[in-house]
Amino acid sequence: MRLPLVPIVLVLLALLDLRTELQLLADHFTFASVAEIPRHHPLAIAVLLLTPWMIRCSR
Repeated sequence: MRLPLVPIVLVLLALLDLRTELQLLADHFTFASVAEIPRHHPLAIAVLLLTPWMIRCSR
């Protein structure tokens, strides 16, 4: 079974984009900060949500 390269690279880039937000959440969790993440990083959130679909389509 071969892993699709493009979705994996996109996930890594999305997590890299969200790195500082995730660090802030780990230090000081608030629901307001969780609500602000999609507003400031919509593409990264979309990539993470659509990753299973991208992996299924690339097989």
